[in-house]
Amino acid sequence: MLTAIPEFVRSAAAFVVVLGVLVFIHEMGHYLAARWRGVRVEAFSIGFGQAITSWTDKRGTVWKLAWIPLGGYVKLHGQERPQDVSAEVRAKWIPGQTFHDKSVLSRAIIIVAGPAANFLLAMVLFAGLFVALGTPVALPVIGVVVPDSAASKAGLIVNDRVIEIAGQPIGTFEDLQRTIAAHPSETVEMIIQRNGVRQTLPVTTQSRESGGHQVGLLGVRGGEVEYRHVGVLDAIGDGVAQTWAITAETFSGLAQMIRGNRGTDDLGGPLRIAQLSGQVAQLGIASLISFIGLLSVNLGLINLFPIPVLDGGHLMFYLAEALRGRPLPQRAQEYGFRAGLAFLACLFVFATWNDLTHLGVVRWVAGLIG
Repeated sequence: MLTAIPEFVRSAAAFVVVLGVLVFIHEMGHYLAARWRGVRVEAFSIGFGQAITSWTDKRGTVWKLAWIPLGGYVKLHGQERPQDVSAEVRAKWIPGQTFHDKSVLSRAIIIVAGPAANFLLAMVLFAGLFVALGTPVALPVIGVVVPDSAASKAGLIVNDRVIEIAGQPIGTFEDLQRTIAAHPSETVEMIIQRNGVRQTLPVTTQSRESGGHQVGLLGVRGGEVEYRHVGVLDAIGDGVAQTWAITAETFSGLAQMIRGNRGTDDLGGPLRIAQLSGQVAQLGIASLISFIGLLSVNLGLINLFPIPVLDGGHLMFYLAEALRGRPLPQRAQEYGFRAGLAFLACLFVFATWNDLTHLGVVRWVAGLIG
């Protein structure tokens, strides 16, 4: 029992740091955009519930650090609609500095700035890692050979380094994948290096349909990464590319879940994030920074989903307002927010169940009952 305490404390501390950074950057995006568009910010809170500490700056914004580290918020002046508050509250609003008085464009900018800040954070973190450590390049070295695959039948083994395929030089594992994909169900000549000796192997690729056409398959996975030094400008480009790759991969995973081609076991909640934060923190600061970048992309994406309550839901309402020339009816917005809250509550319960199952709690409780 005692040996578990340090791991729990480490996971909790890493979770607070990771989530704190993500929430701070997200809310800072809203805050800076509100300042830019002339909206007064009444409060900036990291966490929910009672404040641990707070202070008020010269502009009247109350900055708070609260006890429950599961999110945060920015309270904008006049964010409520006039019909939703009393005459006494409306009398205290400062003309020209209220959120609801701003144009649809200004309100949309303030809302979208939160997710945008998360994407920018990911780009900066990845670029910083690439400057400090170099850009990771997957080498064309065989890490895993799938049984009964084209690679297995051709005699490829682990640690073989692919030099050339069908006359095309291969410098990275991506080159290998791209070249094989262009030769579905074909026999190609492959030059490899095995134990320092070059060999030539004929390989008959397999194929599958993708995007309406056939692509070649080899049946291998990479197993070696090399870090190559890059300049600042190249690192920035690589940081943007890495952020985009994570975004595309996330969308692909969600699409597979919706189609039923992938299970929902990977959906996790706060408990899973806390566990992973502790594990990643043990691997060093570089791994923790990379993990924060990954979560920042996911937080930005989730907030852009067109679900009422989330930033994307607000943007959906603003789009409807821009097209109609007036806001949606109050009842429609209320029903939308209720549906959004119900959906998020169900998602939270499902993700927490996955977390408990993953941690073995459900199995442990079932064993006690049985």
